[in-house]
Amino acid sequence: MSRPQHFGWFLARGFGPHGWGHPYLDWDYDWTRPELYQQSARELEQAGFDFVLIEDAPSLGSPETIDLRIRHAFGGPKHDPLLLAPYLFQATRHLGVIPTVNPAAYLPYTAARQFSTLQHLSAGRLGLNVVTDTGSARHFGDAPPLGHDAAYDRAEEWLAGVRDLWRSWGEGALVRDAASGVYADGSRLEAVRHRGEHFAFDGPLNAMPLDRGEPVIASPGGSGRGLAFAGANSDIQLALAPLTEKSVREYRARIHAAAVERGRAPGDIRIMFAIQPVIVSSAEEADRLVAASAHPADDALRQIAQKQSSDLETDLTALDLDAPLPAALFAEHVSQGSLRRLTGDRDVATTPLRAHLTALARLGRIADRSGFVGTAEEFAELVEELGEWGNDGVLLWGDLHPVTVHRTLDELVPILRRRGILRREYTGQGLHADLRAF
Repeated sequence: MSRPQHFGWFLARGFGPHGWGHPYLDWDYDWTRPELYQQSARELEQAGFDFVLIEDAPSLGSPETIDLRIRHAFGGPKHDPLLLAPYLFQATRHLGVIPTVNPAAYLPYTAARQFSTLQHLSAGRLGLNVVTDTGSARHFGDAPPLGHDAAYDRAEEWLAGVRDLWRSWGEGALVRDAASGVYADGSRLEAVRHRGEHFAFDGPLNAMPLDRGEPVIASPGGSGRGLAFAGANSDIQLALAPLTEKSVREYRARIHAAAVERGRAPGDIRIMFAIQPVIVSSAEEADRLVAASAHPADDALRQIAQKQSSDLETDLTALDLDAPLPAALFAEHVSQGSLRRLTGDRDVATTPLRAHLTALARLGRIADRSGFVGTAEEFAELVEELGEWGNDGVLLWGDLHPVTVHRTLDELVPILRRRGILRREYTGQGLHADLRAF
């Protein structure tokens, strides 16, 4: 029997225009309404997924790149995923829901109270994907944006403060003794007085203590500071790395070392590699798609440049395809992970933009581990192999549109279950318990 793996779904477009730019737009789902997401969430739960994680970016980007981000709906508009979460909880019984939150956008007390409320409403199924996007800073005050590492420092202070508030109801504070009429014992509440570099607030928290554990914390980030944040704070680390045995084991070792350094056990963190598979019906179809991607036309490269311009908040569409990227093109706040996706291990000073975009356009076969196009059986073999290397799970990447979900999972779920990789049952005790079930 294969080693079971955890599965999550990364709603990569966020709470945005699902179906836009795709033929299945004519299914006529309204992306602003909950029904589209509720239908897909029910399917993911039936499939045995642990959670759905919802991407978000509260900003439309810099004034210079707003048009790039919204013209084709790559970077906006986006509605608030935290407010979508209750609708997904209502539609499901076990599926975890992990909206993306930015510490810059939530004062710690407000955050602690809102997230505690959702954790109770969902019976312990809330998670928080904590990101440190500094490009949104101007929307939340007039302080200058923080640098990359300083934004992680703020996020650590924020999360520590939120957790102090969640824990401000001490043992025995909640009495609920109908005979005596005593609901709670105020002497068992912690005052909480936080005066930090970035936040100042007092407690205790005006919310019920968390009887099913605190919300699960997820985090992305491949920088040294990002990995250190995950080691100290996260229950789930979202990983992007080449899926070779050496790369997977080395990445996991770095996360585990960061956890141990902060007094945690390696097993406290579930490391899940993000994959965007293209599941096809046959090896021949996979070969055809891969061959067709090898020599993309300029129009296809420009479309990729538009998407990358949105992600990087930097206009690549006006650049010469046959010249290297200009020095100092990207601002400090631009995600290092997004930059690596664009440039790979190529020499930025000498490699023309065309080569970077062509590499992004090029598809590879699951069968030879050069990419993620293949049959359901081939993808199941890849997941099984990752498990043999000690991996905890995978995060499938795509829209949460019913067409996308079915296209990816229809053949895959039965194969994964027959191999013993995908769960059939939940613990019924919330997301923390499901993540630790194996």
